[in-house]
Amino acid sequence: MIKIEVFSSPGCGKCGQARTMLKAVAEELGADKVQWRDVNILEEMDYAVDLGVMVSPSIAIDGKLVFASLPSAGKLRAELEKRLQQGHAA
Repeated sequence: MIKIEVFSSPGCGKCGQARTMLKAVAEELGADKVQWRDVNILEEMDYAVDLGVMVSPSIAIDGKLVFASLPSAGKLRAELEKRLQQGHAA
């Protein structure tokens, strides 16, 4: 299973867009393959800094910062499909 985290902050317009896109892509690939959570960078600042998150929204996959800004749905889907093909799925 791939674990995705979207780092967001209150009042961030693009963050809502990121959550919506991530939810759609995760549902498309299957809840059994992709798990995601929304991380409020103000509440989990130390964790965000440890991963190198500087702006919101950012997206981490399996505990590593992969997108430091909002990717297109196509780029996100391609990255997740690549990881699933490499055997990161349960």
